[in-house]
Amino acid sequence: MAQGVSTLPAIDGGLSGYLSEIRKFPMLEPDEEYMLAKRFTEHSDAEAAHRLVTSHLRLVAKIAMGYRGYGLPIGEVVSEGNVGLMQAVKRFDPEKGFRLATYAMWWIKASIQEYILRSWSLVKMGTTANQKRLFFNLRKVKGRISALEDGDLRPDQVTEIANRLNVSEEEVVSMNRRLGGDTSLNATVRQDAESLEWQDWLVDESDSQEAMLIDTEESDNRKSMLFDSLDVLNDRERRIFEARRLSDDPMTLEELSQEFGVSRERVRQIEVRAFEKVQQAVIAANATLEDARVSA
Repeated sequence: MAQGVSTLPAIDGGLSGYLSEIRKFPMLEPDEEYMLAKRFTEHSDAEAAHRLVTSHLRLVAKIAMGYRGYGLPIGEVVSEGNVGLMQAVKRFDPEKGFRLATYAMWWIKASIQEYILRSWSLVKMGTTANQKRLFFNLRKVKGRISALEDGDLRPDQVTEIANRLNVSEEEVVSMNRRLGGDTSLNATVRQDAESLEWQDWLVDESDSQEAMLIDTEESDNRKSMLFDSLDVLNDRERRIFEARRLSDDPMTLEELSQEFGVSRERVRQIEVRAFEKVQQAVIAANATLEDARVSA
């Protein structure tokens, strides 16, 4: 992979130039992607790896644009996403039946999110799964409940966000204050970046072919990627786990308590137990996979 890394386009010259450069790399057809992945997996073909990486640089850039609101240089965010992409290519198994873009998306997001958490001095507490989910989803949930005004949230808004993201109300208030504050669109993002203003980081909401492909494949493949681990759950546990942990618009404890005719606390207990069972299943599956790789 080192050879492929050294020939990736540089983003030092500016974002526009970088985006123009990576558009020159062609998208791969499914059969072509499969053969390249087989060549790399079986023969450590550096050229095959390079083509797999470069054909997905636009995917990294698209995902990275979604993290422009955290006050970090976009070039560094893209670079971290590229690291995640290369890790995905290294571990991708073409025999699993899904496209590299679907698999790589998780590695890219994880790499970018870990970089953001390391870089945010105000978010030292962002270490647990709940805190990370709050950190990266607070703005999105606030938008869904029309709570985008500056300042503290109303008590009812705090309660709804806490229920949607399965965190405490205290955590919601604390995170909102850390991420809040009035900022002019013409204010510079960093003191050492005089020409970079917040308005330069406004997200283009128009859909691209890459975005539509990602959305479609994510929806189609999410359940198949988690199929083995979710099999350890009974019907009620699976329903609650999917509604609370896997849905883009998580149901509240109150909604699920009404659906199942149990208390909110009982729903929370079932969710926690289901998460632990899935986590153990994933750990066991990963251990088995690693043992198989070592034996091979």
